[in-house]
Amino acid sequence: MPKQNDIAQGAVPLVEIWRGARLESAHFGHAVVMRADGTLVNCWGRPDVVIYPRSSCKMIQALPLMDSGAGAALRPQQVALACASHQASARHVAMVTGWLSNLGLSDADLRCGAAMPGDLAERDRLICTHEHPCQSHHECSGKHAGFLTLNRHLGGLPDYVAPDHPVQRAVRDAFEEVTGRTSAGYGIDGCSAPNFATELQGLGLAMARYAAAREGSGDRRSRAMAQLRDAMMAHPDMVAGESRACTNLMRAARGRAAVKTGAEAVFVAILPQQKLGIALKIVDGGVRASEAAMAGLLRHYGVIDAEDPVLVQYLGPLRNRRDLVVGETRLAQGFV
Repeated sequence: MPKQNDIAQGAVPLVEIWRGARLESAHFGHAVVMRADGTLVNCWGRPDVVIYPRSSCKMIQALPLMDSGAGAALRPQQVALACASHQASARHVAMVTGWLSNLGLSDADLRCGAAMPGDLAERDRLICTHEHPCQSHHECSGKHAGFLTLNRHLGGLPDYVAPDHPVQRAVRDAFEEVTGRTSAGYGIDGCSAPNFATELQGLGLAMARYAAAREGSGDRRSRAMAQLRDAMMAHPDMVAGESRACTNLMRAARGRAAVKTGAEAVFVAILPQQKLGIALKIVDGGVRASEAAMAGLLRHYGVIDAEDPVLVQYLGPLRNRRDLVVGETRLAQGFV
């Protein structure tokens, strides 16, 4: 049997890069499609491979915020931002700073660290005005605003990212409940919060449970999961931003999917109409491959029309600087 910590063991080709008539690169990985009852609908590679979900699980990290009642007064845009890896456009930053202000807090209360924005207009503004980026510019600042909101509700100490803090204990409890597995441990993410490891099929199961959740349910957790999912689908621009894959793919899905990427080429999808959850991991951490694989899966399951032009950004012809077609990104044979 393969060791669970050997992520390359059992991986299969998912995405190929062709130049002319020659295969130039191949990305190997693992992918699962799950139902909320634990049924494994489809699998490529190993469903039991243990991974860090990284930012793909932000809707799980935001679950205690919503099912505790701490986030009851939040607008849907804020709920989406709590699940976001945003590009720090002026709109993203303003929403985070306004959220903190309403809590009586400031940028200094965040624990994610400062980062240059991914949004070019905001980056240019900082450069031209000789300003330094602040913590609200960090792509995870919305998640951290959610942590601070939960922390206010719980009455915890300021260091809300400490693994033994009540906020992170609540996150771990929620994570283990929706994945159906005891976490194999944690690593510290780029934003300083713990990121809990799980099997890929556990992550897929969690997404399937979000897919099956109902806003009108008598179960508080199910209602919270539906609120998070629906906010993401209603406000894809808050989850990522212009030109980002999560925003592009959710817009193309038109309310038929919520998707979320994570560092090191993890990607998940929630398909409410089919009540399916998808999780994938590219072994080499190549984001171009995780985006292509997710685009292919969304096309396969009918949530993005096969002729939608957004798919060409992730699957299809490769063009050089002169706009000549020089190759192709395609799904590997045997994958969807």
